[in-house]
Amino acid sequence: QVQLGESGGGLVQAGGSLRLSCAASGSIFSINSMGWYRQAPGKQCDVVAFITSGGRTDYADSVKGRFTISRDNAKNTMYLQMNSLKPEDTAVYYCNVRVPSPVGGMDYWGKGTLVTVSS
Repeated sequence: QVQLGESGGGLVQAGGSLRLSCAASGSIFSINSMGWYRQAPGKQCDVVAFITSGGRTDYADSVKGRFTISRDNAKNTMYLQMNSLKPEDTAVYYCNVRVPSPVGGMDYWGKGTLVTVSS
């Protein structure tokens, strides 16, 4: 059906930048929202940022002013520009796409890309 592939993770020093990409493939006719989640070692998976079909964005307080979410509909790709990275940002980052369903929405997930920020 729908497949999501994340890329762009890697090792970066504190204060550096990375740009994550999420490419979507498959049959997607309508999207409620797209977003990025992350899970640090031993921690729960938390939302980082999302963007709705109408273009509204929201961010976790911990990344506001540093991260920017965007999308390129022509390329079926979503991005997360991460600046001023901190060691606390170290996590596996997952791409999420929510599509309409009779019960409100159905989620598709990528397999994740690892971001490691060194001190």
